[in-house]
Amino acid sequence: MKIKGLPLFLLLLVQITLSTNSYAAHPLITDDAGTQGKGKFQVEVNCEISRDKESEDYITTKETGNEIAAIASYGLTDSMDIVLGLPYEQSKIKEDGETISDEDGTGDMSVEIKWRFFENDGLAFAFKPAITLPTGDEEKGLGNGKASYALTFITSKEMEPWLFHVNIGYMRNEYKLEEDADASRKDLWHVSLASEFEAAGGLRIVANIGTERNPDKELTSHPAFVLGGLIYSITENFDIDTGVKAGLNKPETDLTFLAGMAVRY
Repeated sequence: MKIKGLPLFLLLLVQITLSTNSYAAHPLITDDAGTQGKGKFQVEVNCEISRDKESEDYITTKETGNEIAAIASYGLTDSMDIVLGLPYEQSKIKEDGETISDEDGTGDMSVEIKWRFFENDGLAFAFKPAITLPTGDEEKGLGNGKASYALTFITSKEMEPWLFHVNIGYMRNEYKLEEDADASRKDLWHVSLASEFEAAGGLRIVANIGTERNPDKELTSHPAFVLGGLIYSITENFDIDTGVKAGLNKPETDLTFLAGMAVRY
């Protein structure tokens, strides 16, 4: 796996961490309705290692991927956050042992606004509009080449020691390359459910399940996943986490290992 740009990106992550803050509830894919609070920062650094294997027409395809992402959140008000995310990605594809693709670089940057518009008796609702900016190289498969848009409706419910979260989302993808536009669906949806259990000593046990529309126009089966993990609060403002995400059907990546850290100021 090529790592020529990785040292510079890691330096960028360190600089961001020293100056800002993080995101909530990694390794969960499903977001919660919580916000940072006015004037507060959170910085999260997450990594993923994924492995996928497919066999079709007597050809075996193996795809491996690594990602490191920095996510910074700032509380504009007590109920509204702005969230910036930037990933660094590496991917390699082999067919019958021969490498046909080996790419790395920064992906598309995301900008989100999370607004919690209702909260009462442990129940909270939030909207999260988002835009992804074409900072990745679409020629390498690291981005769309055009800005894309998304909107997620978030529900969270607290029933101590349990927390439950539901996400229903829509994304509109735009593509710069004609071949990507011809092969990919522009309108996608996402549905997922997550739970957290508050165990003793700052430990949370988390689980997640979800599905989304397949972006490949030729496929009618939609990828679905299940995830389990742990979040440990070393201090009130410093969390570490780990998890494993598994595909429930063929379109989903077989296995993804996740780890991260979050620091709040």
